[in-house]
Amino acid sequence: MSQTAPLISRPLFISLGLFALLAGLLYRDISAHAALLLMLGGALGLALYQASFGFTAAWRNLITERRGRGLRAQMLMLAVAVCLIFPILDAGSAFGNDVNGFNRPLGFSVLFGAALFGIGMQIAGGCGSGNLFQVGGGQLRAIPSIIGFMAGGFWATADYEWWTTLPQLAPVSSLQNLGLITALAVNLAAFGLIALGTVWLEKRRHGELQADDAGKNLPLSKRLLRGPWPLIWGAVALAVLNYIVVIVTGRPWSVALSYPLWGTKLALWLDTSLQLGYELEPDFWTYWLQPGRDDALLESIWEDTVSVMNIGIILGALLAASLAGRFSWQWRIPPLHWLASALGGLMLGYGATISFGCNIGAFFGGIVSGSMHGWLWLVGAIIGSYLGIWIRPVFKLSRA
Repeated sequence: MSQTAPLISRPLFISLGLFALLAGLLYRDISAHAALLLMLGGALGLALYQASFGFTAAWRNLITERRGRGLRAQMLMLAVAVCLIFPILDAGSAFGNDVNGFNRPLGFSVLFGAALFGIGMQIAGGCGSGNLFQVGGGQLRAIPSIIGFMAGGFWATADYEWWTTLPQLAPVSSLQNLGLITALAVNLAAFGLIALGTVWLEKRRHGELQADDAGKNLPLSKRLLRGPWPLIWGAVALAVLNYIVVIVTGRPWSVALSYPLWGTKLALWLDTSLQLGYELEPDFWTYWLQPGRDDALLESIWEDTVSVMNIGIILGALLAASLAGRFSWQWRIPPLHWLASALGGLMLGYGATISFGCNIGAFFGGIVSGSMHGWLWLVGAIIGSYLGIWIRPVFKLSRA
């Protein structure tokens, strides 16, 4: 549908109804906190969709076209986020709640897993969060990627113990080692240098920077409600929402943690229901013995913070697409593209699980935690994106 479609539409009624129904059920059967998580995920999904804020296309545009607008928006997002999140992580609490960052070891699993993730995201055409908001907008091509993500995550949990035996360095935190002010200054300088580097590359290739004119001629109220948003709006919104996530959940925003859980629960259900005879016992796998995950397989997914927020992202994107009048089912896709989506998803799931997260939990979450593993993850993911872009034509996908 066009941008001039009426505001009140069937998809809008459906999206609002689903939100109200699910939030009500969570409030009644789980907790008010779970209902709040759903709404917070919805806000993230709305911001992702309205700003078309992704990582896959942004990195591909930089690599193939030397267009850096997307990466500059990511650096702005990180800059705003560290200014908000570093102080509360340094204090250890916010509004009476304990908060902790993602500080992970530096090892081969991070570099290899991120590279595998980078290949997968370029082949599948989306990352962890990207697939969720694409599905919410009606792009069914993301469904094979999500299924592959679940399968890859499940596979990686079985191999997780082996990856932990490889040499790795202890976690390194700029916030802990340098102190709040110095860590802020160093990180902001790094974001600025990266942004300036993209400016230099883009001007060298094109002579000028690409303008972000999304919704430029629309009234402010209409742009806010129905989009499209400039990337800068999306960057600031996601940074502020991640700050709220830290306060509400005690840790930064994460997306990939839910996929191994969904994949493992599905594998257990299939094994039991179809009597496959594999006698899976993931409860004894190292991945599921870690603190915070040891009860996950026994509990409902509605009690899992990341799962509820991810479902909220889908519903938030559905709401955003409905408000924008752009919701439509998109399922006519060549078979090779479906295959690329599934194989890419498999790489996404395996890579994210062994590298402590995806572009949200490892890259965004790691860097705003002050952890150096976030930067190592970025290096691996960029390398993987180069490889993935080179592979795309095998599946009749354009490199541009």
